[in-house]
Amino acid sequence: MLAVPVLFASYCNSLGCSRTFYGVCRPNSARPGPDNPRSSRRLIITKLNYRGKENMGIKIGGEIERVNGKEMSYSEFVGRYMEKNQPVVLTGLMDDWRACRDWVTDDGNPNLQFFATHFGKSKVQVADCGTREYTDQKRLEMTVGEFVEQWRGDSVQEHCTAPSQASGSKMLLYLKDWHFVKEYPEYTAYTTPMFFCDDWLNTYLDNYRMHNDPNIYSENNDISCSDYRFVYMGAKGTWTPLHADVFRSYSWSANVCGKKQWLFLSPSQSHLVFDRNMKNSVYNIFDDVSETKFPGFAKAMWFECTQEQNDIIFVPSGWYHQVHNLEDTISINHNWFNANNLRWVWDLLLRDYDEAKEYIEDIKEICDDFEGLCQRNLAANTGLNFNDFLILLARLSFANLIQLQYLSRKNGNHTQNLSPIAQHFTFNLVSIQKIASSISSLQDLTGSHGFYLDFKETLNDPGFIKLCAVLGKTYGTIHMQQNWNFDTKKAWIDDMKDLDVIGTCNSQVCTPKDLVMFIQHALAESNGG
Repeated sequence: MLAVPVLFASYCNSLGCSRTFYGVCRPNSARPGPDNPRSSRRLIITKLNYRGKENMGIKIGGEIERVNGKEMSYSEFVGRYMEKNQPVVLTGLMDDWRACRDWVTDDGNPNLQFFATHFGKSKVQVADCGTREYTDQKRLEMTVGEFVEQWRGDSVQEHCTAPSQASGSKMLLYLKDWHFVKEYPEYTAYTTPMFFCDDWLNTYLDNYRMHNDPNIYSENNDISCSDYRFVYMGAKGTWTPLHADVFRSYSWSANVCGKKQWLFLSPSQSHLVFDRNMKNSVYNIFDDVSETKFPGFAKAMWFECTQEQNDIIFVPSGWYHQVHNLEDTISINHNWFNANNLRWVWDLLLRDYDEAKEYIEDIKEICDDFEGLCQRNLAANTGLNFNDFLILLARLSFANLIQLQYLSRKNGNHTQNLSPIAQHFTFNLVSIQKIASSISSLQDLTGSHGFYLDFKETLNDPGFIKLCAVLGKTYGTIHMQQNWNFDTKKAWIDDMKDLDVIGTCNSQVCTPKDLVMFIQHALAESNGG
């Protein structure tokens, strides 16, 4: 293979590049999510409390709906918010959280001493909210103990210094993306609310790495993220710039203490915060935004939300948002996806792939594995590539099939497939099949790049057994079938090996088309066809 020229970091910086590719660097860019149908936009305006006022130069069109989570069923949440991709504030779901006791002082402030004492040695990423670095805030690495010490020092300085002096010298540091659950699995800070339990992303990452390519994976690499469960901690005045969430996933954010202001923009208007070339987005909506560079920005209609202590916000796919801490705040945040927003993940992957390919098109003729380079760059910048996504989909499809088959055989007939839990498994499989079919249409361009899964071998994989067990428990909880579980691991595995679909050539999946055919065969067998 011919050597690919590498641009050094200093040269990348001089060009204003935010991300380094394998072989090249790319300029700053961001992407809007796909637009929602017009009917969704009308729904927002009619359901939200329309006010039509302007706030600091932006137009506020309404407030996000608030609902008591204790008074809503899972199916109601899915129908009203998840399927329609609408944000909502949920109350009443954090009463029994340990975090709400341990992490908060009696007067409602962050218990910084508790963090310093129990978690002080943890290394975390901290954003300097006053310094922009490319399309995000500058990141620093420090221990939790050092962060707490800095926070306390700033607080003392603020109380002892005149406001005009303090504002000029104070550094606003915001601890972000702390993988707390992964680092402290024995400390149960909270229980994920039922509405957010159908989480394919974190359930998968609890048992598998996202990347298997040794050229991509490393223990300390951001692209090999261990999970997407985070703790955020920041003083009053800290904030997060305008963005849409990773993978265009759903997210939920729970305020353990403090207060936040959220500004949301519907996906149907996301193009308004981009420049004429749809490459760069507005960094801070409260800046003096250039009308020449961002001609559509003034037309954007924002939705506002003040998140109080013990409120949880559901952030749907593709909604751009900017968040400000109005008080000293601690929050717990998850990103996740499932069958309902799987299309958003694939659409982002495809757009990012096209962009990755475009940026290195000029070296295609001298590169022996141009497609492999595109996929490595895609993984480095988006967090996963086609191969990662296909293996994830294949394992999840097999896990859902096993749940469906177990349910059918346990009840001795196929009429049970009409139950809500069986319909849920079927919906998951059909959603995966549709995405695999879309990927299959690109196979001539992308190849398979090592995509291979043998379902017979997978049945002996301890990680897969655990994945199936967690999925079974999750859907049993959602559909109130708490006693629905597997009798013994060995009996269950032996039972699954008798499936007709496992005995066919389709049990080995090497291409997206193989996965489509496998799911088609599996659904037919499950339905008695």
